[in-house]
Amino acid sequence: MTVRVQREDFDPGAEIAALGVGGTEIGAVASFVGLVRGGTDGVAAMTLEHYPGMTERQIAAMVDEACRRWPLDGATVIHRFGRLTPGDRIVFVGVASRHRAAAFAACEFLIDWLKTRAPFWKLEEGAGTSRWVEAKDEDDARAKRWQKED
Repeated sequence: MTVRVQREDFDPGAEIAALGVGGTEIGAVASFVGLVRGGTDGVAAMTLEHYPGMTERQIAAMVDEACRRWPLDGATVIHRFGRLTPGDRIVFVGVASRHRAAAFAACEFLIDWLKTRAPFWKLEEGAGTSRWVEAKDEDDARAKRWQKED
């Protein structure tokens, strides 16, 4: 399992290929790449801030939870920080499993939880102003689906 929080860009193809290496038991690799959205949103740039060390631990705990819920043979989460512009890659989530259902579910779980629980702060710039991005109700609703009942 790999977790990286980095300023540098990443190569999604290389990350997907790495997940498939190491055994003939892997039957599925599912991935997600998040990009900075611009266009009609008027975003000229986005700056992501985080607390080094704490952020990696939080994300690693999310990956551990995914591994407890689904039979995963590999997982990679890469999240960038710093100033990014429209079209730049922000996040990569990739999981490998014997079966596609587990790979799809774990990938969706991880991106939903990253969106709502990872300690990142986003500052959007556009049209001569900047604003901190607030959590969205729809993101919280998607993440709530994954909460376990006690």
